[in-house]
Amino acid sequence: MISFIVPAYNEELLLGRTLETLTRSARAAGEPFELIVVDDDSTDRTAEVAGAGGARVVEVKVHQIAAVRNAGAREALGEVFIFVDADTLVSEATLRATLRALRAGAAGGGAWVKIEGPVPRAVRTAAEAFAHVWFGLCRWAAGCFIFVRRDAFEAVGGFNERYYVGEELYFSRAIKRLGPFAVLREAVVSSGRKARLYGPRHMLWTALALLLRGPKMWRDRDALDMWYDGRREGGERY
Repeated sequence: MISFIVPAYNEELLLGRTLETLTRSARAAGEPFELIVVDDDSTDRTAEVAGAGGARVVEVKVHQIAAVRNAGAREALGEVFIFVDADTLVSEATLRATLRALRAGAAGGGAWVKIEGPVPRAVRTAAEAFAHVWFGLCRWAAGCFIFVRRDAFEAVGGFNERYYVGEELYFSRAIKRLGPFAVLREAVVSSGRKARLYGPRHMLWTALALLLRGPKMWRDRDALDMWYDGRREGGERY
């Protein structure tokens, strides 16, 4: 069985479509599955939307993406874990490619990413090129879509909860020590909301700071507003 694990904080606007797409893709692929939404102390209708979408809701109050994903994995029943962000769409083609990779012996993997919605062309081009080159060449999974065998996940101890960003890179490196790591060309589609909310300049400076300051910044939630300030499209700020 596949366990789709979706971390969510105030995701009432986008979560329903994500769950609907996962359900449609899994049914088309003929695979048994479960949907788990890990609601990290939301103040909106996230839990209600998750339940309406057929998901089992796990409530946590940790405010850290690695810990949220690990909480979902502890509740999962499947032999395959697929971690999907609440603003990311997984097509039938991507799911089928995921299953082929696992059946061919992959311990885990990720996929290329396409950006959805209106964003500056330069941002779209840079983000997609970064994802394709960086994650493709380095064989790392982008955080919005990560798949792994249950036994491999348990062998590495899940996601490293020391990090508030970049935990998918450490996780990818750990999984690659256990077996092949597949990065699929069948892309997932993820929201471009960060580009719309923060703008190219803020994104560039944040990326440079992450590179220059390194893991010290990755462990500092207060320095990571793009991930943790709670901003959502429509003007809301939670």
